[in-house]
Amino acid sequence: MPVAASATSPDDLRDGQPDPPNGLVLVSTPIGNLGDISTRARAVLGSCDLILCEDTRRTGRLLTAMNIHTRTDALHDHNEDSKIPLVLDKLRAGQAIGLVSDAGTPVVSDPGYRLVRAVIAAGLPVSAVPGPNAAITALILSGLPPLPFMFLGFPPPRQAARRVAFGSLRAAERAGLSATLIWHEAPHRLLETLADIQETFGDRSAAVARELTKRFETVVRGKVSELTALFTHEPARGEITVLIGPPEAQDPEDLDQRLRAALATQTVKDAAALVSTATGLPRKLVYARALQLHQEG
Repeated sequence: MPVAASATSPDDLRDGQPDPPNGLVLVSTPIGNLGDISTRARAVLGSCDLILCEDTRRTGRLLTAMNIHTRTDALHDHNEDSKIPLVLDKLRAGQAIGLVSDAGTPVVSDPGYRLVRAVIAAGLPVSAVPGPNAAITALILSGLPPLPFMFLGFPPPRQAARRVAFGSLRAAERAGLSATLIWHEAPHRLLETLADIQETFGDRSAAVARELTKRFETVVRGKVSELTALFTHEPARGEITVLIGPPEAQDPEDLDQRLRAALATQTVKDAAALVSTATGLPRKLVYARALQLHQEG
């Protein structure tokens, strides 16, 4: 009689005992709730020879809360390039070095990318301890389609540059991109960003997540206009993640109305191109429907 396979094989899960850190280790830390630090992350941070971090004071408070006394050193956007040779020398000497950000998963929207590339290029070990991530947490709480998604970091702080960036994404949608889009944003720029989102992408389904995993965690869902109205009366505070859903399906009747109006003055090809650009729908699909309407008279 055949024996059923175990739900987890030895290759699926290890025994949970963390290996001694080796090389550069990217360690995810809590985004607000200290209880989210993993056993493995604690062990690695406590065993490293050095921890690189954005802000030694902030990371120092985290380490103190966990009774970890590993030495820390700052690594941020302004000194990353100059620190790389020294870090590589330490790694070549056999030291284990942890890299953390102020919160969440390092390198994503945080310093460290250039260091990681340099360590890889030098043929030295690099590994990661996965853990909290604000963008993914916001995505799974948003109620928006989880796949595919695109995380875009912080939008440009100045409106002109932000509108250009959003316009490029909208053009990509017209070319076929269909994904939930995710940004971090500062609370004092939230209303401006929501206004530019509505202007560029339309009043589609969206969510704003605030203070994730913290005491005042909130996730607000609705149309962009509804979120704008809410945060106009209740200004947002704390750390913000903004999400908008992919382009919503075009109402067939609305598509036909647009095409008939365009066909009244233009050729099938030109009408299809115009409506495809306006709606973001694939040009071949719109052309096929335009041709059908033209033949029906």
